[in-house]
Amino acid sequence: MSHASPVTAAPMRLRLPATSANLGPGFDAAAVAFNRYLEIEAEPATEFSIHATGRDAERCSQIKDNLILEVYKRILGRNDRPVVVLALKMDNGIPLGMGLGSSAAGRLAAVALANHFGELGWSSARVLEEACLLEGHPDNAAACWLGGFVIASCEGRAVHVVRVTPPAGWRPIVVVPEKPLATTKARDVLPSTYSREDVVANLQSVGLLGLAFAQGRGDLLRTAMRDRIHQPYRAPICPLLERLLPLAGHDGILGVALSGAGPSVLVVAADDASMEPASAAIHRALAGFPGYELLACRFERRCATRAM
Repeated sequence: MSHASPVTAAPMRLRLPATSANLGPGFDAAAVAFNRYLEIEAEPATEFSIHATGRDAERCSQIKDNLILEVYKRILGRNDRPVVVLALKMDNGIPLGMGLGSSAAGRLAAVALANHFGELGWSSARVLEEACLLEGHPDNAAACWLGGFVIASCEGRAVHVVRVTPPAGWRPIVVVPEKPLATTKARDVLPSTYSREDVVANLQSVGLLGLAFAQGRGDLLRTAMRDRIHQPYRAPICPLLERLLPLAGHDGILGVALSGAGPSVLVVAADDASMEPASAAIHRALAGFPGYELLACRFERRCATRAM
């Protein structure tokens, strides 16, 4: 694989939101974006460099085994394009390894950068398809790229997405523990088969979930975010979950679910006025629990920003 000398390609700026996938029953299918971002500025250079600020800045600034750079180089190599050396400025607002879509944002960034600097000419839909193939499932990547609440599925390479704008009043609170959790570990605890009863229960819930977001039916969310497919098996390695699940339906909290594969937990509050009682209820439920953080957010209603 050859490295190209500095070229005259225009710099590129990306702004990719954090995401919370599954939302309870929508395993590998449903996700929603919210207003914590991975922001990148990239331009051609004589050697690779990353200047990172924000969360996990030291890890983000490492050149070796950097997810974005490795995927970027791999895509260019697979498409017979020389590798344009880049200088990156990165401001990261997405905690790594916490179930908030950091890997999807990173892979989308890599695909978008390769498309731009490698002059691949891919459409926005093709960029999303490539990221979903890299992720192995479409939920986080679709929500990150398109914003809003999505339900997505894959058919071969094709990605089919239904997107709705989340209700303006709903407020997500993400409860983040101290230690990250590898997605591979979270998947290893899942069973290989499920009972018909559990599958039917999840189908019922995920149907309600999509309609609850589409119609702003906060009264449905407690039931719609119930899950039997992954949360019961991940609870022992995601200790926040069992403490917070009972809060759904109380203190202005509409629903509670593991965020992605965990270990963070997504709590959906009814509106701005509910944020204080909901946060207080979370703190009471976690009394004595070491080292957690509450991220008060808003759902991201816009798609990822790409500017050249």
